[in-house]
Amino acid sequence: MTDPTIEQLETEQSMFVQTAQGTVSKDGTLTLTGVTASTTYFSDRPERMVGHMATSDFVELWGAGENSFESDPPNAVLAFLESGDDAPEDAVVVISNPRLSDGELAYSIQVLDGTVPAGSGPVTLFIDPFGRPLSPISVCGIRRRGRRRARRRF
Repeated sequence: MTDPTIEQLETEQSMFVQTAQGTVSKDGTLTLTGVTASTTYFSDRPERMVGHMATSDFVELWGAGENSFESDPPNAVLAFLESGDDAPEDAVVVISNPRLSDGELAYSIQVLDGTVPAGSGPVTLFIDPFGRPLSPISVCGIRRRGRRRARRRF
């Protein structure tokens, strides 16, 4: 597949996934260290679009389109490993103001749920679609709350 247009990504309500070797978090900034050179995108039915784009292209798209991330910053789930953890922890954040430099991708963040560690090992960042379609509540946030409620029952 060729690189998607901003219109395709918006129409298909594509979500984005970024991975990195670790994180550093300080003073409202989350930095993905050793971030991969590509960002994965995917959409649900009916198209089920899947692909990769350069992480630098993802950052350039930040302010593009009618429902840009710049005008409506996305929610994201940060899944990370801390030393000694058997399972990943996660935190829900709002990300804004991306800055990519020398294999590091920094975002300004606002924490909505959970705790972002000062540093971590391998991470995955799941980013909501442009414009948070269908509901003012984040898809990532809904799924996370459901998992937490299920865990509390046991």
